[in-house]
Amino acid sequence: MFVARSIALFTVAALFEIGGAWLVRLGIREHKGWIWIGAGVIALGLYGVVATFQSDDNFGRILAAYGGIFAVGTIAWGMVADGYRPDRFDIIGALVCLTGMAVIMYAPRGR
Repeated sequence: MFVARSIALFTVAALFEIGGAWLVRLGIREHKGWIWIGAGVIALGLYGVVATFQSDDNFGRILAAYGGIFAVGTIAWGMVADGYRPDRFDIIGALVCLTGMAVIMYAPRGR
């Protein structure tokens, strides 16, 4: 249950962070306006809130592990939102990131 909850939190955090950055980018680079930028800023703030619900008390561990989720999520977001097609090295890199995330966050520790 701990791992499933943690992965769900990482996923929601990724949606807020990646989506927020994407909204800000569209607001600025594609001249969508302040509403898009503001929505992006709010989403980025919510990313920070969601990250605090992880059970682990070590902020550095949580953020380091989240980096793996972010890398994979960003590739997936690009595929869905921008038509990006990852090559084999993108996929291999994403799998390496997920493996690193799992080791950082879920390795058994003698506590």
